[in-house]
Amino acid sequence: MNVNIRVNGKVESVNSPKTLYDLLNDKALNPERVVVEVNNSIIKRDQFKEYTLQDGDSLEILRFVGGG
Repeated sequence: MNVNIRVNGKVESVNSPKTLYDLLNDKALNPERVVVEVNNSIIKRDQFKEYTLQDGDSLEILRFVGGG
């Protein structure tokens, strides 16, 4: 079964069930280097493996970038 989610403003269809951690891995994003907001609430890193994506979820994924 697929669910439709919005990631950084773009609609995506993903296989369900899928956790937030799975989605980050699919996108080759290191969970230690991102902040994720789902439906206007920040999800703590220790909850990434527990949060299952739901149809209609809206995510904002912010990456940390080093520089000077």
